[in-house]
Amino acid sequence: MRLTRRAMLLGAVASSATAAWAEAPMMSLRPVARPFSGNSLAQMIATSGVTGAVGAVLADAQTGEVIDAFDAGFRHPPASVTKAFTALYALEHLGPQFQFETAIFADGPVLDGILDGDLILAGGGDPNLVTDQLATLAQQLRAAGIAQVTGEFHVWDDALTNLDEIDDSQLDYLGYNPTITGLNLNFNRVHFEWKREADDFATFMDARSENYRPAVTTSRITIADRNDPVFTYRDLGQADQWTVARSALNDAGSRWLPVRHPALYAGEVFATFARSHGIRLKAPKEIAAIPAGATKLTAFQSEALPEMMRAMMRYSTNITAEAAGLATTIAQTGQKWGLRASAARMGRWATRRAGGITPLFADHSGLGDASRLTPTEMVQFLTSADVPATLHPLMKEIPLRDQQGDTIVAAQGAVQAKTGTLNFVSNLAGYLRRPDGRICAFTIFASDLAARERGKLEGAEPPTGAQQWNRIARNLQHRLLRHWVL
Repeated sequence: MRLTRRAMLLGAVASSATAAWAEAPMMSLRPVARPFSGNSLAQMIATSGVTGAVGAVLADAQTGEVIDAFDAGFRHPPASVTKAFTALYALEHLGPQFQFETAIFADGPVLDGILDGDLILAGGGDPNLVTDQLATLAQQLRAAGIAQVTGEFHVWDDALTNLDEIDDSQLDYLGYNPTITGLNLNFNRVHFEWKREADDFATFMDARSENYRPAVTTSRITIADRNDPVFTYRDLGQADQWTVARSALNDAGSRWLPVRHPALYAGEVFATFARSHGIRLKAPKEIAAIPAGATKLTAFQSEALPEMMRAMMRYSTNITAEAAGLATTIAQTGQKWGLRASAARMGRWATRRAGGITPLFADHSGLGDASRLTPTEMVQFLTSADVPATLHPLMKEIPLRDQQGDTIVAAQGAVQAKTGTLNFVSNLAGYLRRPDGRICAFTIFASDLAARERGKLEGAEPPTGAQQWNRIARNLQHRLLRHWVL
């Protein structure tokens, strides 16, 4: 199967929506519930079958005037709806021209194509760097005249605070809970593939992207004769060691596993491409700092920040949110911050930006469930000055569905929003077009925190009942959207 970069972003492209937002108020009004269709909102929620808490708000996007609301003051985990805050936080502080840079440095003199010293692959925090782009960087190195390196090959990942994972309460093997460093590759995931051969399996670990699939040794896997757990993980210091239960494997298949040593992973992949150009590098070693006298030989620039944020909002890539949030806080303060401290700073910015809301953010992606936000606060943020003009075009199209799950063609283009999903948490927030053409901001939050805690104790992914609960919650979302849009 041809693996495109979009496939790696875990989704298909959805069309963007644009709208004109004239004379938005400097501060949105704090929502106050108003009657709507005989309090039918409460009736729909009460009969939905969703356990736990549900809150919803609909407000005019330009004035902040609340049109409809129910139980909008309960503090839910916002899940990936958090990324709407992160996108604006990054865009307003880093600017639309900002790009992450991955560079190659020489620490030593270059004469006749020979670097008499060390070569350094230095990450600038790019969360979306993929294997194909390292191939380009290796080609650029050869084009810069480098044919031989006499010294060591170093990798540097200290542009961002290094995080072993975003949320340490999640299971080890979940690819959406990656390590975050200043040098990331393939969303810090490795592709694990297996095929049955006679009475055993052949296994493969590679760093595939659209055009290449180099094998790697920094991630390893063996098959264990057991039923549970499906995966185990052990840190070997310079490599990740996984085991997988034989009973969990069918005849052939694949999945992504997280990479916990992304700088060494990226270094190994880069060295593979350098070798294809005749440049033989030693095994990569991590360094704490780029030497003061090092010279930049070449670099790769990421896509501009607006496009990166649009992809993050549509494909909900957690690593992108965390890297963008951490980089923004560094740009503001001139120093690196830990995840919780940086997220808290984003929360204080949101308080100022949206007229006194008090969100609690544990991270920039929403993966951790310690974050808290009310539907009222979310709508107040979405209707704050100049926010709709920036966020609405970044949000993905949400096809409105009828009770049978079929797309309602007449409502095409009516809803653009950000989803947010955890086990027993299902959120949707964004913008919609009313039948009279009026643009509104909306939020629908649902969470059963007691069921979520029971699911954590179960230790399975997904825990019992989570998929059904989330499906019922999504059905409620579409029922409320039909109520507001049609």
